[in-house]
Amino acid sequence: MELKQLRIFVAAAEQRHFGHAARQLGIAQPQVSRVVKALEDGLGARLFRCERRGVVLSAAGEVLLSEARILLDRKSTRLNSSHVSES
Repeated sequence: MELKQLRIFVAAAEQRHFGHAARQLGIAQPQVSRVVKALEDGLGARLFRCERRGVVLSAAGEVLLSEARILLDRKSTRLNSSHVSES
C-alpha cells in the first residue's frame, strides 16, 4: 500500500464519488477505480458500496479512512517539520 493510493482513496471517500475525486486530484476516473480495486484486493475487503448518486464507505472503508488520514497527516507533519528545520 502506497501513500499515493491512500490519497486517492481518501479523496474518493470524502467526495463520495470516484469521478469527483478524480477531478479533484487531476487524474482520470478509471485510475481511481483501479486504485480502489487494488486496495480492496490487497485488504480482502470491500471498501465502498455503490449507490445511485455515488459511493458510500463500508465498515472496512471507514476503518481504512480513519487510519489513512492519520498516516497522511503524520507524513505531512514530518514533511513540514523538515522544511522548517532546513530554513
